[in-house]
Amino acid sequence: MELTVNLKWPAALTDPSGRRFGKPRSEGITMVIDKGLGPHAFEDLMATASDYIDILKFGFGTSPLYPAAVIRDKIELAKRKHITVIPGGTLLETAVAKDMVPAFFRHILALGFDGVEVSDGTIELPRSRRSELIRQASELGLKVFTEYGKKIFGSRIDVLDFAQTAQEDFAAGANLVTVEARESGVGVGLFDERGACREQDLTEMLKVIPNRGRVLWEAPLKEQQVALIKSVGPEVNLGNIPVQDVLALETMRRGLRSDTFELNSRSLSDYVI
Repeated sequence: MELTVNLKWPAALTDPSGRRFGKPRSEGITMVIDKGLGPHAFEDLMATASDYIDILKFGFGTSPLYPAAVIRDKIELAKRKHITVIPGGTLLETAVAKDMVPAFFRHILALGFDGVEVSDGTIELPRSRRSELIRQASELGLKVFTEYGKKIFGSRIDVLDFAQTAQEDFAAGANLVTVEARESGVGVGLFDERGACREQDLTEMLKVIPNRGRVLWEAPLKEQQVALIKSVGPEVNLGNIPVQDVLALETMRRGLRSDTFELNSRSLSDYVI
């Protein structure tokens, strides 16, 4: 006689925090940066971690370097897993600099991208042009994720300018506003030259954010992810997560790792709002 074994983990062990939900998520979004995974590695990523990825970004300007068939297959597989796929913002900045924005939009649509990142981390982009790009992408049916901040080492966040930029981006049609930290997470935006979170800057920014569910924080390093989860909560939106860290981040969101084990006994009122 065969014994029937229930392989489904009890809910209290799957998510001790009781705060995580399935896709589509409006909070607790995880954006992953792909800097050149091959087809087999990408399939492995989708097989093991797709449930915990909401947005997949082909980093900076890597998209044109793939064979067309490879990138189309990767995009198609990710979309089947209900993941929004976007090219890196630097590629659109290149298109702006080369006066090739229409060609850029035509090409990403043909490849199957369903989102786009609008940024000015490397170039100067007038406010009117930024809004125009957001509206243009939205009208094409793309989800728009804007980015605030410069990629220059030592650049800081002007809290009031961030609040104004976010408000105007949302008015133009942006879905989320991302706080720049590069893929290194060191010496840019919210993080100092050692990669540590500037806690006072974070507190000031949280005061001016009208809807924290519409702000995504680039946080590629574990210590940064821990700091934001502890300050904002498991529902914080995090980006530029390395592909190998997706499951590790999800355990921290759920209180399944010692770094955030305390989440299991905290309520929403315990977090900085």
